[in-house]
Amino acid sequence: MITRDEVHRILKEYDPNSLAIGTLGSHSSLNIFKGAKEEGFKTVSICKKDDAIIYKKFPVADEILIVEDFSELLNESLQRKLRKLNTVLVPHGSFTAYLSTEQMTNSLYVPMFGNRELLHWEAGRERQREWLLKAGLRLPKTFDRPEEIKGLVIAKLPGAKGGRGYFLADSSESFHKKTNEMVRRGLLNKRDVSNIHLQEYILGVNVYPHYFSSIVRDEVEFLGVDRRYESAVDAIGRIPADVQLDMEISPTYTIVGNIPITLRESLLPELIRMGDAVMKTAKELAAPGIIGPFCLETIITDNLEIYAFEISARIVAGTNVGIGTSPYAYLKYGENMYAGKRIALEIREAHEQDRLTEIFM
Repeated sequence: MITRDEVHRILKEYDPNSLAIGTLGSHSSLNIFKGAKEEGFKTVSICKKDDAIIYKKFPVADEILIVEDFSELLNESLQRKLRKLNTVLVPHGSFTAYLSTEQMTNSLYVPMFGNRELLHWEAGRERQREWLLKAGLRLPKTFDRPEEIKGLVIAKLPGAKGGRGYFLADSSESFHKKTNEMVRRGLLNKRDVSNIHLQEYILGVNVYPHYFSSIVRDEVEFLGVDRRYESAVDAIGRIPADVQLDMEISPTYTIVGNIPITLRESLLPELIRMGDAVMKTAKELAAPGIIGPFCLETIITDNLEIYAFEISARIVAGTNVGIGTSPYAYLKYGENMYAGKRIALEIREAHEQDRLTEIFM
């Protein structure tokens, strides 16, 4: 595993007055790059050729390094280029989707904003569950095998898959029927089936609060909230129930976008406490805990109980709804604060206080 000392040795070779903020050209890169430029940093996109059009329409990337596949980030020649540009990487969901946590912790010799040790806790659902339970959060039940299913469950794939291939089942029989259907439709492959995570389906509103854990200011900030717009589950309501039954539709949960939410104020204290508790536990699991943005994936029931079912210890795509500002970022900072800019502000303040080694691992 790459040690903090090795990362710090690389940082010593950088010109701290010419840092460039880089990331993979997908997910929340526009968010990250816009915030970086507003704080005076150069930006570097590691981008696929067909996606480079994004940065022609939205000119927020100063350097565009074209790759055929994001796994090329592991190539020494590309890493050498990034280091020559004084690049520090900001991870997002595409990192965990295209690279394994082992690759990011063992083979990525470019300073990364965040805590690499926590990647292992985020990547494994059982470890996530242990983390959230230690933090005292309320979680749905889980089932080890389809034969244990009692009531409605949601079946999920591991990692950042954007909801692709998720489905509902209420028995072992319906689970096997639907996995066969998903394999036939190309939404799952046979290897996926053995890795499916079975979680109690809680009836309520899905709510995704965004936090920022500042090492420089020693504070967990509450910056925004979103919910996801998912296909085909959010479209099924347009089809009459009797037609749905005739069609035997099995909708999935592929995310196509995000919608901002302003919550009733009485929910905020508990969500704020949840963020603080998650960070406190993260310090115990892997000091100094979470560095930068993170998100809890929650469900709020009709009696206002809040269940947490996942954590993302990095920027999430839902923060894109707040580019410019969100109600909660505005309450704390006034105009023009959002996740990408908050990351860049943390880096700038760490540089001004000679504390860059505390935020890059």
